[in-house]
Amino acid sequence: MVDALVTASRALVAVAARSLAATDEQVTLPQYRSLVVLAARGPQTVGQLAEQLQLHPSTTSRMCDRLVAKQLVDRAPGPESRREVVVSLVPGGREIVRKVTARRRREVGAILARVPESLWPSLIDALDAFSDAAGEQPEQAWSMGWS
Repeated sequence: MVDALVTASRALVAVAARSLAATDEQVTLPQYRSLVVLAARGPQTVGQLAEQLQLHPSTTSRMCDRLVAKQLVDRAPGPESRREVVVSLVPGGREIVRKVTARRRREVGAILARVPESLWPSLIDALDAFSDAAGEQPEQAWSMGWS
């Protein structure tokens, strides 16, 4: 099972990398993951974002500096403590997530078209269970602006 998922993940990472490379913006994969977390979960403190990304807070803070400079996120003092910094997605960041997601969905759809349709229900069940175990939110909930 692990081998099958690792192999499938290589294909998905390749799709994600190609989708990201097709944008006009120079955004790294870790920076894009930050944008996706903010799109999916809303504004976060730097500490919360670091936890979601499984990175050290200082690494996350430096990454946010670069995303602010690219005008993809904004930072503001936290509502409860001025020492906390809340990071939020701005329209430019949301547009990158939208474009990359749309391209990724097209590429994944093309791959799925080569999988026998009779396998789709079991594939959906298995991938949903895997995503739930990983703590991922369904993309439809955030990519379409649902709360």
